[in-house]
Amino acid sequence: MNTLTATKRSKADKLAVIRSNGMVPAVVYGVRVENTLISVPTVDFLKVFKVAGESSTILLEIKGDEKTATSKKVDVLIHDMQVDPVKGYPIHVDFLAIDMNKPVEVTIPVEFIGIAPAEKDGLGNLVKVMHEVEVEALPKDLPHNVSVDLSVLLALDDQIHVKDIVLPKGVTMKTDLEEVIALIAAIKEEVVEEAPVDLSAIEVEKKGKKDLSAQVGEEGAEAPEAEKAE
Repeated sequence: MNTLTATKRSKADKLAVIRSNGMVPAVVYGVRVENTLISVPTVDFLKVFKVAGESSTILLEIKGDEKTATSKKVDVLIHDMQVDPVKGYPIHVDFLAIDMNKPVEVTIPVEFIGIAPAEKDGLGNLVKVMHEVEVEALPKDLPHNVSVDLSVLLALDDQIHVKDIVLPKGVTMKTDLEEVIALIAAIKEEVVEEAPVDLSAIEVEKKGKKDLSAQVGEEGAEAPEAEKAE
């Protein structure tokens, strides 16, 4: 079981200060839990997120505050996470408290495995259409991801559909079964467009050179007489 310890916080606490102290501001809500503002250690959260993702349950222990010394433990899923667009670390997390005895719907990532022979042999390009699907299951049965084997893509226009995914026992697919997960598309040849040639410009340029040559020739013919005159 993935476990994570949280500390209660108040609206008066400045988020920048919380983050500077190595914590991630968060909130937990859901089954039998009031909307509660909390913070979790950044390092611990990243370790848990790497294993649990957004589809595996986490046992969240919320430490009591000054008024309530008793800690509270709840089963949660990471429902949403905001990430700093520049530095890439989490800046806020939503935890959804769940009932371990009731099915939940979650979005899980698609893991592509193997190599598509059609792409390897140059018959076409591999296009990965979907990178996540939605499933339903009891929290304990939720998979971390689903695997899609690309080795079945043998020829041009071959496709893998959602219905081709084999799910673990107790897991139901909620995404449309006819949706395409991956396919082999035709290779598009790159067309090199050549700039049109302006023939009139070439003619003008040639004419200009011819006129200039004639002018130089005339000037050159008069030069000896000028020298003689001197």
